[in-house]
Amino acid sequence: MAFHEIRFPASLSFGALGGPQRRTDVVTLANGHEERNTPWAHSRRVYDAGLGMRSIDDLQRLIGFFEARMGQMHGFRWKDWADYKSCAASAEVAFDDQSIGYGDGATSEFQIVKLYRSGEQSYARPISKLVKGSVRVGVEQDELREGVEYEVDVTRGVIVFAHPPDPQIEILAGFEFDVPVRFDTDRILTSVASFQAGQVPDVPVIEVRV
Repeated sequence: MAFHEIRFPASLSFGALGGPQRRTDVVTLANGHEERNTPWAHSRRVYDAGLGMRSIDDLQRLIGFFEARMGQMHGFRWKDWADYKSCAASAEVAFDDQSIGYGDGATSEFQIVKLYRSGEQSYARPISKLVKGSVRVGVEQDELREGVEYEVDVTRGVIVFAHPPDPQIEILAGFEFDVPVRFDTDRILTSVASFQAGQVPDVPVIEVRV
């Protein structure tokens, strides 16, 4: 599958419904207890792009985008307005928002991750599609300079240091990001009459692994 490094119009995804999805296999035993397992190490986001349509012009933009991606054929970027920053939605990105690893004196590439924490439990989500110009990086308490001390691969979500960080040095990062997705349908059924009456098309979108 090819991936197009283009974002679905953010003004249309603003009203979309969606969020993380998990897969859990639940088996109820004879004694009433349950055994629960999951084959997924990471959650998968699902959305409905149809809910963001507010006008016929929006609908035409959606169809144009859909045709250019050839339906399910090609992936694209999606802005999840409920979760697109390394920090709280109301805060500004800072270089020390997230810890993404520790130096060992040899490794120069570090994958961006976002940590979700509740109580003593946490989940580290790999981030692959960074927003260009939004990334800030630091070590310990010092912010570094992009283009001098590090480079950003926004298509893979990787920080590449000019020199490997020293052992035990904490690597920090702040960023905005998109979700890699594809359309989960090969057709869009629309009716101008029904759209004007308040009925929007069902346009499922699903996260892809890249």
